[in-house]
Amino acid sequence: MTAVTSSGSSDLANAATDRRISARIGGIAESATLAVDAKAKALKAAGRPVIGFGAGEPDFPTPQPVVDAAVAACTDAKNHRYSPAGGLPELREAVAAKTLRDSGWQVKPSQVLITNGGKQAVFEAFATIVDPGDEVLLPAPFWTTYPEAARMAGGDPVQVDTDASTGFLPTVEALEAARTPRTKVLLWCSPSNPTGAVAPRELVEAIGRWAAEHGIWVIADEIYEHLVYDGAEHVSMPVAVPEIADRCIVVNGVAKTYAMTGWRVGWLIGPEDVVKAAANMQSHLTSNVCNVAQRAALAAVTGSLDAVDEMRAAFDRRRRTIVEMLSAIDGVECPTPRGAFYAYADVRGLLGRELRGARPQTSVDLAAAILEHAEVAVVPGEAFGTPGYFRLSYALGDDDLRTGVSRMADLLAEMS
Repeated sequence: MTAVTSSGSSDLANAATDRRISARIGGIAESATLAVDAKAKALKAAGRPVIGFGAGEPDFPTPQPVVDAAVAACTDAKNHRYSPAGGLPELREAVAAKTLRDSGWQVKPSQVLITNGGKQAVFEAFATIVDPGDEVLLPAPFWTTYPEAARMAGGDPVQVDTDASTGFLPTVEALEAARTPRTKVLLWCSPSNPTGAVAPRELVEAIGRWAAEHGIWVIADEIYEHLVYDGAEHVSMPVAVPEIADRCIVVNGVAKTYAMTGWRVGWLIGPEDVVKAAANMQSHLTSNVCNVAQRAALAAVTGSLDAVDEMRAAFDRRRRTIVEMLSAIDGVECPTPRGAFYAYADVRGLLGRELRGARPQTSVDLAAAILEHAEVAVVPGEAFGTPGYFRLSYALGDDDLRTGVSRMADLLAEMS
């Protein structure tokens, strides 16, 4: 071991004390989707008629029975106090029952941890099983939060590219080519954010068996499980491949299915030792999730899915509309998504063309021009690991959707 000289020690100490933001946190990128949404809302507040396709947020109100349950919870004094860090026992039981009902996976309440939204579930899943230097395989395009959460846990994200030729789904061969002795985790998301891809059962089974064979953990994001179209089926990996269950963590929540993004209730499900360790961390990180929000989530997961069916029907209609309108724009290719509520449009055919005195060279540049000249906010593909694409959420009103895409089309028609 090489000794550090006293002057070297002094230099290191000065560097540490001079740094105002830690290297770990200073290296985190802002959520691109939330940044676009915030900019769109700020422009609207300033009086500009901006239409935002940025945030993945249903435009429907939370179902009334869920709201009523929260109102009642506010007046119950037991919800005014701390509750177990791992979640209300009755909610953990209800999530276990809901998981059996919706995906066929039988778990115990002790395998469920209630979290402050799906994002916290993702972070805690990584933090609980990833050590510094462990590699995390991320099929791209990926949700912008995944690599940042992996890095915060000390992991090294490894991008595994997909494209339209594979339906934006990874192959076993591509994953195997990316695997190294340091590979610890595969992040799996189907239905996918940002592409809307839904993996068929045979692919879920093949990838699950591959992960089990190599002792790789799977973190499976199932937040869009109910939002599938055209006969597509959501297949839960620990159900399709039972041998992976002891190395699988499923993350989910009420945000997308029940239009409850602002309520901030999610969960992770996994082996009991992992859930216990994550609950220990959460006891120091946040203590319990808001009790009123938990009571609302309890009403959601134990109640009827009628409102969910109505929202899915509206999303389906909007899905077909946005794909048709985007595909009609010269230079844009937009495959039809089979899940979630996003269209992932290929705009590489537009890059380098002249638009109002400029030649956007990247999808970031083009998105900025569309916001400035058409007052429409979209998220560029750079945020998801695939430059040259736009993600547009169709979880907004039909009129706004048509107006927003029409504005884009009119502007882009000027390109030469």
